[in-house]
Amino acid sequence: MTRTVLAALALGAAVAYSGAAFADKMKVTLDAKSEVPPNTSAATGTADVDFDPASKKLSWKITYSGLTGPATAAHFHGPGEPGKNAGVAVPISNPGTSPVEGSATLTDAQAADLVAGKYYINFHTAANPGGEIRGQVTK
Repeated sequence: MTRTVLAALALGAAVAYSGAAFADKMKVTLDAKSEVPPNTSAATGTADVDFDPASKKLSWKITYSGLTGPATAAHFHGPGEPGKNAGVAVPISNPGTSPVEGSATLTDAQAADLVAGKYYINFHTAANPGGEIRGQVTK
């Protein structure tokens, strides 16, 4: 009887562990050639993006350098595939100093677009108000 109880507990723990949600980790490379249309900026950046499907929490840490001036705005845009522009989906607060960190809780529709690779990050400057560096968010 004791073995049966222990086996049941071990199986339950294994099922609970395997069913736990883990954050999706994404890496994004930002550059001027990914802008639509592309520009001649030498700026670059990288973003580490985590998404927890259970809570729909999106978290990010973005590092950039070489912008033509201070970042005036930054956003996650979507839904938009590479080569296409889309509206602002999630604002990125305080983009003026690198690194930029933040988080937001997505709606079901936003979460579906993010997981489908239809979000991109865009940093804007006075010299490039439509966007200076951009990168697609993919797994």
